[in-house]
Amino acid sequence: MEKSKDNTKKSNPSRDTGGIRAEGHLKIWDPESKEVYVNQRNAIHYENFSYALANCLANKDNRFIHEMHFGNGASSVDPTGILIYLPTNTTGTNAGLYNPTYYKVVDNRSVYNLDPTRNYTEVRHVTGQTYSDILITCLLDYGEPAGQDAFDNSTNMDGNYVFDELGIKSWTGTLGQGDLLTHVVFNPVQKSLNRLIQIDYTIRIQTLTNFVDNSI
Repeated sequence: MEKSKDNTKKSNPSRDTGGIRAEGHLKIWDPESKEVYVNQRNAIHYENFSYALANCLANKDNRFIHEMHFGNGASSVDPTGILIYLPTNTTGTNAGLYNPTYYKVVDNRSVYNLDPTRNYTEVRHVTGQTYSDILITCLLDYGEPAGQDAFDNSTNMDGNYVFDELGIKSWTGTLGQGDLLTHVVFNPVQKSLNRLIQIDYTIRIQTLTNFVDNSI
């Protein structure tokens, strides 16, 4: 008698069906007064982020974190005085900030970074844990950006340096033109000559198990 075929899909004990999760957190604050202006999570551009991870693991010479971009096009005030926020831009390989007005290089190994001791990236990991953090630190000094107001009392939310959005971009060969990896929209914060602003941007990358198997 011919044996019936068992069409049941056998599990492969050597096949890893884990996944990777990325999440971020943004803190904008004054390092002198210790006042915190923004303290919230951000959005990840998963397509660009996955491509960046693959390039870095394959030891390619691009797609690593290079710049922090600032903009002022993500919020507006409606006729009743209510602040309206636009959604984050996290789809499409050409995604960007709504209205970018300034950026700084945060890759401390880049020749374009003019102050690598205060604008840098570092990796933090605790042995035994399944996650690692990328800490991106950026300082906007008193004199930057050029052309800012003297005091932080602007009533015009359309000013170039009244920031309400921020994103991390990778290096793709041209300064300022990399892929958008993260985007965050927040309550407007004015950069003016009378105060420092420091940005601490943390991206946590975690490996997970028991994910739905979407493997190739």
